[in-house]
Amino acid sequence: MEEMLLFGNILHDPKPPRKYRKRLLTLDDLTDKELRARYRFGRNSIIRITDIVRKDIEHPTQRSQSLSAEMQVLVVALRFFACGGFLQVVGDTLGIDKSTVSRCVQKFSDALNAKADQFIKWPSVQRKGDIKQGFFDNGGFPGFVGCIDGTHVRISAPSHDEPSFVNRKGYHSINTQAICDHEGKFTNVVARWPGSVHDSHIMRCSQVCTHLEESHLSVQDGLILGDSGYACRSFLMTPYLRPTEPCHEKFNKAHMKTRCCIERTFGWWKKRFNCLHQGIRMHPEKVCKIIMACAVLHNLAIEMKEPMDEYDNEIVNNDDLNIVFRGPDEGRIVRDHIARGFFS
Repeated sequence: MEEMLLFGNILHDPKPPRKYRKRLLTLDDLTDKELRARYRFGRNSIIRITDIVRKDIEHPTQRSQSLSAEMQVLVVALRFFACGGFLQVVGDTLGIDKSTVSRCVQKFSDALNAKADQFIKWPSVQRKGDIKQGFFDNGGFPGFVGCIDGTHVRISAPSHDEPSFVNRKGYHSINTQAICDHEGKFTNVVARWPGSVHDSHIMRCSQVCTHLEESHLSVQDGLILGDSGYACRSFLMTPYLRPTEPCHEKFNKAHMKTRCCIERTFGWWKKRFNCLHQGIRMHPEKVCKIIMACAVLHNLAIEMKEPMDEYDNEIVNNDDLNIVFRGPDEGRIVRDHIARGFFS
């Protein structure tokens, strides 16, 4: 079965370009399972995603050779995000010129980036209560509203400032920082730093760090959980590097169990959108936009309850890219209070 143009009357798609008409298939030709295998979303989710970006990507005229919004979203952009690879290969597979594929991916990414704040949001006071309970149920940690970590998205060597993009494992990448809740939904994503930049520096320079420094007054305001690559702060709890008490050991065990949430989320994310796992052969600026677009789509997938069963056991391990933070340990009093109060 050919991949090209799965849209027809189901999505009220306008008449397709003449050169594609013989290859037209409707969504009814594929089940939700088959759609998810190719594009990572089922029928209803695809319709909603298209409606979100329609005004930003559709052509102002109905020229005979123009691709509709549905075709741009499903056949081109989601196919590239789901499978990765070269734009030329995607274009050849679908019978579309490489430049058309590139424009579709860029327009779709720009549209989702412009709407990112609507779908990736720091939790409200009410939502924080649900997240705290979720993390407590999962790992026994009280008062936590998110897990933070960084993950590297491979890119091709850029022509400008190339050494800055080489990470500690020796390949070129974008170091992406993310915070997720207990359900694996992103509440903050920073995708703009070269691979050589340390996680702690990204955190220090982020807007979410500024927000926490200004608004966090007590444990009740909510804490985030990070690995030893971050500084222990009053709002960010890291594990004990050298535990000296039994409660420290229990704290570290619960910490590790809870922090698996962000690693599992990265696994879901990169498996659902294989371009992030396989690598993206574009300029860093475009890669950053694609990363953010995939983060928005990830949250939409959770919101629309797209199944993740096939990704449940996937965990991305970034330990070999982490460096233990050796700076001031201003959060140690809060950490000790939690360890002795809840793990003694």
